[in-house]
Amino acid sequence: MLIALAFYLFAAIAVAAAVMVVTARNPVHSVLFLILTFFSSAGLFMLAGAEFLALILIVVYVGAVAVLFLFVVMMLDIDIAELRQGVLDYVPLGALIGLIMLVELGLALGVWAFAPEAASSVAAPVHPGLTNTEALGRVLYSDFLYVFQASGLVLLVAMIGAIVLTLRERPGVKRQSIAQQVGRLRAEAVELKDIRPGQGL
Repeated sequence: MLIALAFYLFAAIAVAAAVMVVTARNPVHSVLFLILTFFSSAGLFMLAGAEFLALILIVVYVGAVAVLFLFVVMMLDIDIAELRQGVLDYVPLGALIGLIMLVELGLALGVWAFAPEAASSVAAPVHPGLTNTEALGRVLYSDFLYVFQASGLVLLVAMIGAIVLTLRERPGVKRQSIAQQVGRLRAEAVELKDIRPGQGL
């Protein structure tokens, strides 16, 4: 009974916070409601026994992505009144798309049925005596090691590509040149002045 109450509590908070993310007038408030949605989803993952996904959701999304969104929104000078202009023009199209998705979801739920033989076909855990996190780590770093390394390389290439695409060299802006700093001579960096008595400051 307690688990059911916790589930409905987390689910209700997650749905309400997700609605507030879209409907909040202030972008900072939207990001804060997004963080609340992530925390509620993490609670649902904990109730489902997936503690690794819950911690990843908090550490990665709340600790990095949502905080990055918050800093970006707070640093940018966003004109809320300008963003609100023309929103009502997209309401009919958005309502039509939402209605189509609702009908598709209803059709999918209407024909869905649980197959008893599907429960017996589920693969057993690789390491029954381990926790989810440890079992996932062993499978990830043993059976799928090369795939994991390849995904890391893909992310590295994407990061380098984003830096190259957004890097702009503007004239008149001073830039640091490590080769020029290391290769300079003593005469270029130090200047000796012979000041006679009485001519100093």
